[in-house]
Amino acid sequence: MSSLDPAVTALLKDPTTLIPAVVQDSTTNEILMLAYMNSESLALTLSTAKATYWSRSRNELWIKGATSGHFQKVISVALDCDGDALLIRVEQTGVACHTGERTCFHTPLALGK
Repeated sequence: MSSLDPAVTALLKDPTTLIPAVVQDSTTNEILMLAYMNSESLALTLSTAKATYWSRSRNELWIKGATSGHFQKVISVALDCDGDALLIRVEQTGVACHTGERTCFHTPLALGK
């Protein structure tokens, strides 16, 4: 089990809850996905530069690409002003979405005019 640096923990609004992580391609700036991190997955991500998330459906740590081969090399991690959301900039290998799409945000919705 990896533990989060106390200095980082102090910046989080609530280190005991899941933190939304917006994942962005570091080259194209495209938003690839939204995932969640707990303190342990954030600590692992910061120490290994391998994107590691908390799977809400499987209730376990999830290293992006461990089963698919579509890894995310973490370039930077930024915490928002409220300490309750993260921006993870990555180098994406392969696709980001489990459906095989490049990004999870591939379903446009119509706006009312």
